[in-house]
Amino acid sequence: MGLFEQSQIPLNAAIKAMKLDPGAAAVVSQPERTTEVSIPVKMDDGTVKVFTGYRCQHSTVMGPAKGGVRYHPNVNMDEVKTLAFWMTCKCAVAGLPYGGGKGGIIVDVTKMSERELEALTRGYIDKIAAVIGEKKDIPAPDMNTNAKIMGWMMDEFSKINGQFEPGFITGKDLSVGGSLGRTAATGRGVVVAALEAIKTDKAMKTKGATCAVQGFGNVGSWTAKLAHDEGMKIVAVSDVTGGIYNARGIDPYKLEEYAKKNGNSVLGFKGAKDIDNEALLELAVDVLFPCAMENQITKKNAAKIKAKIICEGANGPTTPDADKVLDKKGILVVPDILANGGGVTVSYFEWVQNLYRYFWSEEEVIEKQTAMMVKAFKEVYALAKEYKVSMRVAAYISALKRISQAMKNRGIC
Repeated sequence: MGLFEQSQIPLNAAIKAMKLDPGAAAVVSQPERTTEVSIPVKMDDGTVKVFTGYRCQHSTVMGPAKGGVRYHPNVNMDEVKTLAFWMTCKCAVAGLPYGGGKGGIIVDVTKMSERELEALTRGYIDKIAAVIGEKKDIPAPDMNTNAKIMGWMMDEFSKINGQFEPGFITGKDLSVGGSLGRTAATGRGVVVAALEAIKTDKAMKTKGATCAVQGFGNVGSWTAKLAHDEGMKIVAVSDVTGGIYNARGIDPYKLEEYAKKNGNSVLGFKGAKDIDNEALLELAVDVLFPCAMENQITKKNAAKIKAKIICEGANGPTTPDADKVLDKKGILVVPDILANGGGVTVSYFEWVQNLYRYFWSEEEVIEKQTAMMVKAFKEVYALAKEYKVSMRVAAYISALKRISQAMKNRGIC
């Protein structure tokens, strides 16, 4: 089963539970537009290599499409379509005036020089410029892209349009219109969602709650640091090289410093025992934060999961088959389209600030983000109780209610 097909399973469960109009269901089940482009790049050795890039706009019913661009050897249209679909739902759950978009290029960035990477980035924007823009589709960073790459994209798009275009893209450096609080935004949202989830269990307290964090990139590292700041105990962390465990707790700030000096690997951290990713997922912790890749919790390992709460920092870390097992075990799963919505929420704030050319303090950004995340969690939790469904299905019900109402009001169905 492809990733896009997998993603439709909880959607269809939500459609059935809420008895959604068949016309609205048909519209939301397919992307509005998919684009595939070829990007020729002159390499440093003088040869020309052609890269394949994608952009998918799943929906513009609620507003312009919004979504990141990832650079990875395994990028494909099925993945991009799925991520765009999740973004549509994520924006709707958060109550943002956006639809979902996503993009990607098939490339191994570790084999590119900075000049080649910049040429590739500018070539990608040249190819998709006609279908993107601050009122059409707003890109952002994703896997292996960052503020520097967003700056290149903004500069290229500004040249094409003959004017400064900061609102066309988010996740930029502050010097070119970025927002305070954006770097930590996704991790902060994951922690806010986890704090709300803990409140639903009277036997659990935030202070001292044990946590395992899978993934130590931007999302995982900020999740670990901010959870630590809230008084949670981080007992395990992993990255692509493996994981570490210390029952007494791990200081994520010291771990971050260590990893930077250790080839971006957490392995060998003083006082911790090296473990593998599979062992980390199966630890008996209060909260498990999967913040790495898709399909990490599957039918094969779901029965071994001992966490009381799973709060998804990554997109699609849990398969539909695993969801059934976790539901039977009574594990509360805070789904990705709710838990990791902090990034797009602050991207929305960045977009608004760019449109107004007026910028907020970091305290204002954090306050506004937290309020929106708490509101979204409470809405989804209430729907889960009302419809007697999992939090994941409830999140899709929340999204579909807003999207279908917009369709009705626009006369689409």
